[in-house]
Amino acid sequence: MSNSESAKRPSSMDRPARLADEDDLDAFMSGSDVALVEFYTEGCGICRSMEPVLGNLARELDIAVGLINPRDDPPLVERFDVRSVPLFVLFVDGSPAARRADGFISGDDLAAWVSENSPTPASGR
Repeated sequence: MSNSESAKRPSSMDRPARLADEDDLDAFMSGSDVALVEFYTEGCGICRSMEPVLGNLARELDIAVGLINPRDDPPLVERFDVRSVPLFVLFVDGSPAARRADGFISGDDLAAWVSENSPTPASGR
């Protein structure tokens, strides 16, 4: 129904979606042509400071953005070779297209990186 769709849509784009586990991540990726996911851990100040940047990026580029804490999920850590956080993985059509683990990244730099590695810069949903 259009009311429920419009109610869901803004919340998913207004701020990053919090993903609980690998199943959530897979469902999130399958629902978007282009999706950016930050792998983070609790207590990581840089990770926490990236959340508003990611929210702005989601709105600016109209892409899906998610956050996942892989700490308690060793297969997820292995699957995406998480060595440090924050780790940003850009998914295109459900597959990892690019990854970046540079600490804090400005919104402009992150937007440019997403655009460089996406088939079309604003093709999120």
